[in-house]
Amino acid sequence: MPSIQQPSHALEQEGAVAAPKLTAVAGGGTATPRLVTLDRVVFWLFLAAPVAVTVRYIGYYMLDRGGRVRDPLHYLLDPGRPVGLAFGLVGLALFVFMWLYPMRKRVKALRALGRLGTWLHVHVLAGIVLPLLVAVHAAWRFNGLIGLGYAAMMLVILSGVVGRYLYARIPRHRNGIELSRDEVSNERRALLTRIAAEAGLDPNEVERALSLGPLRSTKPGPIQALALMVADDFARRRALRDIRRRWAAPRPGAPAPDPEKLRGILKLAQRQIALEQQVRMLEATHRIFGWWHVAHLPVAVTAVLAVMIHVVVAILIGGVRLR
Repeated sequence: MPSIQQPSHALEQEGAVAAPKLTAVAGGGTATPRLVTLDRVVFWLFLAAPVAVTVRYIGYYMLDRGGRVRDPLHYLLDPGRPVGLAFGLVGLALFVFMWLYPMRKRVKALRALGRLGTWLHVHVLAGIVLPLLVAVHAAWRFNGLIGLGYAAMMLVILSGVVGRYLYARIPRHRNGIELSRDEVSNERRALLTRIAAEAGLDPNEVERALSLGPLRSTKPGPIQALALMVADDFARRRALRDIRRRWAAPRPGAPAPDPEKLRGILKLAQRQIALEQQVRMLEATHRIFGWWHVAHLPVAVTAVLAVMIHVVVAILIGGVRLR
């Protein structure tokens, strides 16, 4: 396959006229560098705090119940004491905050408070750090009611991981609204045209290089569909490695491809392959996503009830002193 070349003026003009404006879709990406944003800073702070406390006081957390009671750190790290209680309150606040995302989806008055995709992003980040916060609050012991609440919360988070994966398999605009099939088709044509122009290749040749072939099953069941989605993810990585190797190889007498330009083209190729995967599994993804919604809600409600019972019992028994 030819090496990456600078596009000709004619190809640039053709791409500018024939290709519609590219829109960002879930699961894709752009060639622009990632910036350090506030959500990332807060996420790493929330992640670093419980990890630092656990590492610093690992000796205490390794003790049994009797050894902890006799340890001087018990009056600092116990779930009802300053450090343990502080992590519990932060975890509770974060748990309540996570419920703002489903409210944002359903309450029209909240639509002005940012894009749905941004809310989902923060919702996922909160779900990642919450188990660590709660584990430090529980002093890494999950007996009785604490264990029940933690188990329910972990089920919600694991269910959320599956839901987030399915959500990313549906092509969307940046605002979270699903793309129509016509919009997906236009997006794919635009990507092929742009990749061909950037790489100096024929669009048909690019399409053949990026094609993953037909599905092994046209109507897979839920387990088979999830397995096919995961297989698609690995296939996409293999295809991109193969494309990088072929397109990066210089032709005799030609200059070596520009690494930065190649990275940009591979980003576009990744989006094109992801779109093909999403479209061919779209019906199965919608079907599984619908079942997931039915199963996720009762698990989430169970977690809320367990957390509420834990808080009330802790206050009534005296494990938490509010005065």
